[in-house]
Amino acid sequence: MYLISELASLVGLSRTTLLYYEKLNLISGKRLENGYRAYSERDLQQVRLVQQLQSGGLTLAECKSCLESKLDRSVLKFRYEELEQDIERKQKSLALLSSLLGENSSKSWHQTLAEVAPDAHIDWLKVQGFDEKQALRIKWLSKDMNEHDKYMQDFMSVFEALESWGPNSEADTSRAYELLSTNPEKILEVGCGKGNSTMLLAKLSSAEIVATDNEQNALDKVEEKIKQNNLSERVSTKCISMTELDFGLEKFDVIWAEASAYVMGIENALKKWKSLLKDDGTLVFSDLVWLIDDPSQEAIDHWKSDYPDLQSVDTRRSQIEKAGYELQHTFTVSEQAWRSYYEPLEQRLKEVASKMVGSQAVMDIHKEVDLYKSSLGEFGYQFFIAKKL
Repeated sequence: MYLISELASLVGLSRTTLLYYEKLNLISGKRLENGYRAYSERDLQQVRLVQQLQSGGLTLAECKSCLESKLDRSVLKFRYEELEQDIERKQKSLALLSSLLGENSSKSWHQTLAEVAPDAHIDWLKVQGFDEKQALRIKWLSKDMNEHDKYMQDFMSVFEALESWGPNSEADTSRAYELLSTNPEKILEVGCGKGNSTMLLAKLSSAEIVATDNEQNALDKVEEKIKQNNLSERVSTKCISMTELDFGLEKFDVIWAEASAYVMGIENALKKWKSLLKDDGTLVFSDLVWLIDDPSQEAIDHWKSDYPDLQSVDTRRSQIEKAGYELQHTFTVSEQAWRSYYEPLEQRLKEVASKMVGSQAVMDIHKEVDLYKSSLGEFGYQFFIAKKL
């Protein structure tokens, strides 16, 4: 026989819990002559049996039912499915904590955040010690703050040797410029890269041009081109984030952004850059869009990860008008612009193949080049020429 304190010690439960078990008739104590309650070996084993059933997620009431009658398979099935869901949630929690501790990749978590909470994602990365440039690159390129430095080192090793960092051609840039309704006196270029479009805009116009980018190495190349072409009097550069353009209100006739506005989000760019334009000023930008209604699953899966805000031309048109612009012209960037981008890129990948085996950045770039070659036409860059109202 066991006193209640002894039984409690053996099964790891409190006196109060055992009295509640007794109230439910799960155990049956006997009062001794001295007034103490005592429990049998059977009571001890009964409590241990209940504990085993509870470890499967059953409630006390369900345990009692199992002890008094045959197993209710519907109850067991319900608890089984509930436990499966709980395990799945805990596995996700474990994986997240592991990635935040730097023990595993945090890529999938960053991809999800970039899709469901893009602005909060960037703000959180800044709190973690990344500057805005790094945060944006984690969002769009590495997608893993634990491996970001290595990823960007490999990424830049590929791209630094290339003249073009995105699809573009003189013909497309010239066509967009010719569609402007007036000759601009002052142009702000956002995300100029190494200055291909900068130099062409300077040739096409007599405007004062401010070329901006957040990559100083690229701007150094632009500066060299400015000097070589004797353009220092009217073309200048500034290393600045596109989200923090501090030029004052209504300063520019044209804002020019080829394949760059996506970095801060098209809707954000439409809203925030508007104040920089003079009355009747024009925003010219190109953005990756769906060109057909039923793209392949391969393309959908790829861009869901790499550019979750990929939209149709009609959706962008609606966003432009809602932001207070009149869409004057739009056209699809030529296939030549893509070839001039990905053919040198593909050649560069071959050059670095033996030196960068296993590089995640190189694998990602390879995957994107393969998608261009197999699915271009399902998606493409689209120029938008929109007048501020």
